[in-house]
Amino acid sequence: MTQPPKTPLLDKVPYPADLRKLEDRDLPQLAREVRDEMIDAVSKTGGHLGAGLGVVELTIAIHNVFNTPEDRLIFDVGHQCYPHKILTGRRDRIRTLRQEDGLSGFTRRAESEYDPFGAAHSSTSISAGLGMAVASDLDKTDRRVIAVIGDGAMSAGMAYEALNNAGALDARLIVILNDNDMSIAPPTGAMSAYLARLASGRTYMGFRDFGKKLTAYLGKNVDRAITRAVEHARGYVTGGTMFEEMGFYHIGPIDGHSFEHLLPVLRNVRDHANGPVLIHVVTQKGKGYAPAEAAADKYHGVNKFDVITGAQAKVKPNAPSYTSVFAETLVQEAELDDKIVGITAAMPNGTGLDKLASVFPSRCFDVGIAEQHAVTFAAGLAAEGFKPFAALYSTFLQRAYDQVVHDVAIQGLPVRFPIDRAGFVGADGPTHAGSFDTTFLATLPGFVVMAAADEAELKHMVRTAAAYDAGPISFRYPRGEGVGIEMPVRGEILQIGKGRVVKEGAKVALLSFGTRLADCLLAAEDLDAAGLSTTVADARFAKPLDHDLIRQLARHHEILITVEEGAVGGFGSQVMQFLAMDGLLDGLKIRSLVMPDVWMEQAKPEVMNAHAGLDRAGIVSTVFKALGRGLAVGVAG
Repeated sequence: MTQPPKTPLLDKVPYPADLRKLEDRDLPQLAREVRDEMIDAVSKTGGHLGAGLGVVELTIAIHNVFNTPEDRLIFDVGHQCYPHKILTGRRDRIRTLRQEDGLSGFTRRAESEYDPFGAAHSSTSISAGLGMAVASDLDKTDRRVIAVIGDGAMSAGMAYEALNNAGALDARLIVILNDNDMSIAPPTGAMSAYLARLASGRTYMGFRDFGKKLTAYLGKNVDRAITRAVEHARGYVTGGTMFEEMGFYHIGPIDGHSFEHLLPVLRNVRDHANGPVLIHVVTQKGKGYAPAEAAADKYHGVNKFDVITGAQAKVKPNAPSYTSVFAETLVQEAELDDKIVGITAAMPNGTGLDKLASVFPSRCFDVGIAEQHAVTFAAGLAAEGFKPFAALYSTFLQRAYDQVVHDVAIQGLPVRFPIDRAGFVGADGPTHAGSFDTTFLATLPGFVVMAAADEAELKHMVRTAAAYDAGPISFRYPRGEGVGIEMPVRGEILQIGKGRVVKEGAKVALLSFGTRLADCLLAAEDLDAAGLSTTVADARFAKPLDHDLIRQLARHHEILITVEEGAVGGFGSQVMQFLAMDGLLDGLKIRSLVMPDVWMEQAKPEVMNAHAGLDRAGIVSTVFKALGRGLAVGVAG
């Protein structure tokens, strides 16, 4: 006899408080419905799919067991937060993910009380969770803090710094290590589940606490001996780990897709744990959606796709992407110079270094999510005469600034920094925008700072960086495709600190740094049509500046506009400083167009540039305002 369809549950649980009213036997059905909802939503918006599919059961179990939002749940990175958003009052907006005026693709404090900490860069959850746990103790509140961190994020040193500190403080912190990439098979047997329940229960934890209380009376030496004896004995049953040595009570591994395994362990930890606990769960990225399970990247990040087939929508580029131009040029140069090596921090595909690795596997290094190490590792290679290209996204290079200063710049080591995702990045919003690299690199003595205006210029800059051995050098380029310019067979070696004039004019000078050059040329057409003869120049370098070029533009034009897709304090500020010190500001109308001094929310990059006034219309408008004139009818329309 055919069973009648089950009544949908997801409509009944808009918030975790509603979820906690369900019976345990209902949770597998809820998990299926959350997965279906998430797959359907991401198929329409694109985004991070695989990570979220892997933590559906874990997310439901946490919200079922703990009293969120009073208990704090922190997701590391945030790639896996979509199920969490569906279950915390945001299901009605889930199809606005990563869209303009829509939900963020990451956790965000301003978005919901269920997001106690914003996360878009990895390996921050344990540190933040420890701060919250200590705050709870200081406030004398009975609050649990749960930090969910993936095994990939554990490659960053910050995670271990936090673990070490949490163990030393004996903080009441629960860390859940979501292992979805290690070679451990999911322990689905009854004995494994029994051991995890046993290890998290009152008997073992009570024995451990008893040892601490007894030895506090007997003395530290005995304390150390008994504590080690207890942990050593438990190791025979459940397997000791380095986490125990750092002061954490370690439980697992357990099956992260089994409510029968998850619920009793989480409840035991909630009720009996008084110090730091690490629960090791094993999950499958892309779980429950066959195309994701079969894909090599488990659908980590996807475009819009067909739910039935899993086929992703393909965007046909008119020109190669900047990333691919960089990667192919680096391979070309590496074929001619065996000292060239590539370094990536867990982003081989994103930075294009997978192409170098496929040709020269021994000369390409993925160091994991460890940007600080990547930079100093590159410095060591440079010190021994190699030519390291440390390819990082602009937003992630921020994480290694001290290493750039101390280990590279002060020593004058020729580390090359290809800086991808420079400028606005669209759907990933302010956490991933490449806003500050020009500002924080151009302040460093001896640093060469370049920006490519188009894909041909990028090819020149890769070769220039390969040939430059006098100190550190960087070149930035955006996400997405180029302008479709004709490409040289091989890049040229640029003269350091020299820009170029692209179009001659007499009244207005537009000085571009980076890919805003295309909009400057379009703006020049409108300005010429309005009777304002316009020069367009490509600076190429923010440091060292082309002083001769800037003097020429300042002396022979009434208006000088600098244009860059970067924060205030960058290229425009360098130009202003030079003009002021050279006595060239008198009588010159100068304006500096930069990213606005706000955190700009997600939208398409072209929309963000328009809002920032960095597009054709914005440049023209700035010129007319500088002249004290209204915008001519039909101009820059």
